[in-house]
Amino acid sequence: MSQSFFPQWRRVSGTDTETVVMPEEYLPWPQSIAMSAQHVVAMFGSTILAPLLMGFDPNLAILMSGLGTLIFFFFVRGRVPSYLGSSFAFIGGVIAVTGYAGSGPNPNIGVALGAIIVCGLIYTLIGLLVWLADRRTGQAAALINRLMPPVVTGAIVAVIGLNLAPIAAQGAMGKSSFDALMALMTVLCVGGVAMYSRGVLQRLLILVGLIVACLFYALFTNVLGLGTPIDTSAVAQAAWFGWPNFTAPVFVPEAMTVIAPVAIILVAENLGHIKAVAAMTGRNLDRYLGHAFMGDGVATMVSASMGGTGVTTYAENIGVMAATRIYASLLFVLAGFMAIFLGFSPKFGEVIRMIPGPVIGGMSIVVFGLITIAGARIWVVNQVDFTQSKNLLVAAVTLILGAGNFGLELGFIRLDGIGTATFGAIILHALLSFGDKSRLAN
Repeated sequence: MSQSFFPQWRRVSGTDTETVVMPEEYLPWPQSIAMSAQHVVAMFGSTILAPLLMGFDPNLAILMSGLGTLIFFFFVRGRVPSYLGSSFAFIGGVIAVTGYAGSGPNPNIGVALGAIIVCGLIYTLIGLLVWLADRRTGQAAALINRLMPPVVTGAIVAVIGLNLAPIAAQGAMGKSSFDALMALMTVLCVGGVAMYSRGVLQRLLILVGLIVACLFYALFTNVLGLGTPIDTSAVAQAAWFGWPNFTAPVFVPEAMTVIAPVAIILVAENLGHIKAVAAMTGRNLDRYLGHAFMGDGVATMVSASMGGTGVTTYAENIGVMAATRIYASLLFVLAGFMAIFLGFSPKFGEVIRMIPGPVIGGMSIVVFGLITIAGARIWVVNQVDFTQSKNLLVAAVTLILGAGNFGLELGFIRLDGIGTATFGAIILHALLSFGDKSRLAN
């Protein structure tokens, strides 16, 4: 029996917080809109932080994340719930090829954009090859799984959270003990919502926790005079609607050689995310690997062609799914349209900038921690045997390389911590598995 292009979605009540909502299911529309808003909140911290670190326009990054999510949804035919946001894997390469000083708009952004487009093209071609090979032989996914079994993908997903941990810790500590206390207060707000709320509020623990934390922060600063008060003047002055800053790409071969290898990192990262979603939903999503790679690659090319960052499937949103147990793919369509709408609103951009740094830092601790645990979940669900020295070494070395941000430069190829850990996990597992007949099991 032929499978329809999109699933036959069915509605569930969503009133029971113990209910798991699968990708082909959806909640009543008021709850769906609220859950989609939570996914937007979950992604915008990193989606905005990454472009700020590279000198891109944050509003355009938000807009492109929404458009990229819709592109990805189409390629995976609505069967892999995921959100696409700004990729941190490009930061080192972009800074290297543009000489960005780290403050304000990047004057050489066009050079990076051309290289990101080439990277997206390579990524798309990899996805096309995987898809064609899988259609012809059905072995492409098996080969990828052999190179990246659960012990490897779990480590890579966990590394993403651990590698981002210093960013979360630095943002949480802020400039004073007061900032650090407010970050911890944010963590407690999210924990309080998770433990003591019921129904829809419990499902919205990230969004509600953020709002409660901002209210507490405003009470302590704007009312009681502690710390730095929230300044709303920029929000009041900003226009409701306006165009983001579009930039044309420039194609420079030297820049391409630095940024193009990021495609391999994105493949491993996307694979890890899909494995995490598969573990949480209990579904085998291997048949959609090629589709997912192509969708992510095309979204990256579209984003960079307009001046946006390279994009990738977002572990932050996987963390939200893990916390809420709602995997409805239609939520990401709504979230994508929300992001596109917000990308055309300078006022929204100022609202984002208005959120206190300690609150963002505290929220990052929660979300990045959930990413790390999602990696560990892959190990647990797939029953990775850590009594085997091979698995212990692969996981241990990968985690330390990523958490320590171990960088490596091989000629024109430069890898940051996530890249080194990704390649290290794949190569180390292959070397240790040479001649091991049980290698497919772990």
